[in-house]
Amino acid sequence: MIAQELPEYENPPVTEVVCGVFFKPIQSLLAPYLGLLWEKFKSDYPLCREVAPLVPTIEQFDDTPSVELALADTPPLPRIWFVHANENGIIQVQRDSFLHNWRKVRPDDAYPRYHSIIEMFRDRLACFDIFLQENNLGKIIPRQYEMTYVNHIPLDEGWKERGDVGKVFPDVAWQQRADRFLAVPEDINWRTSFPLPNREGRLHATLRNAKRNSDGQPLLLFELTARGIGRDSSPEAMWRWFDMAREWIVHGFTDLTGQEAQQYMWGRKS
Repeated sequence: MIAQELPEYENPPVTEVVCGVFFKPIQSLLAPYLGLLWEKFKSDYPLCREVAPLVPTIEQFDDTPSVELALADTPPLPRIWFVHANENGIIQVQRDSFLHNWRKVRPDDAYPRYHSIIEMFRDRLACFDIFLQENNLGKIIPRQYEMTYVNHIPLDEGWKERGDVGKVFPDVAWQQRADRFLAVPEDINWRTSFPLPNREGRLHATLRNAKRNSDGQPLLLFELTARGIGRDSSPEAMWRWFDMAREWIVHGFTDLTGQEAQQYMWGRKS
């Protein structure tokens, strides 16, 4: 594939970005250690929450099931959230994964761009890795990397009813003909996937209708997730994989959205 310059947007509809690594379960990472880990982050991430654990979806290119359930003698841990003081950042930790979220909480929160987001993830992951070494808990053996961009496209930003979805997403156009029996669909739930180069994973695209939590405003929820890993699982290769994932997500966003929306709503610059 010929390398292309990445499109740039002045005001992209990004509301959340998640970067994560899934690894072989660290069985010695018991609940008391999570309290010690929090001390490493607590000055910036003073809030702590317990949520249900993630079940990793491992990308496969054969008949093996993509969702794997790990069986172990050690009881499962909850997933722990360390939440930043400004609530824009979340560190997520469980026995087999470490993730970092940037999320838009207030209307004036500006998307900090990929390089800032990946640097935040690198820094927090390095701190976690040092913590494991200091406590002789084991090391991170990656099984899969993951990056997700969540986009909110509210009502009146290029669409007024669900039948207008094709104005923003041309590949999902609803043909509104006078002779149709079916009315405008009640719900939108579309998904597809694309293989990454050299079988290093897949890019998953999903689109569905939703409502904004803050005010109930209808919106189109568009998510792009890259998941996978290359044959080389070294730290250097990991960061190359995330750069590739970001490239595919940006090009995927551009391919799957309409040019008019890109120009007039999100300020496409290139």
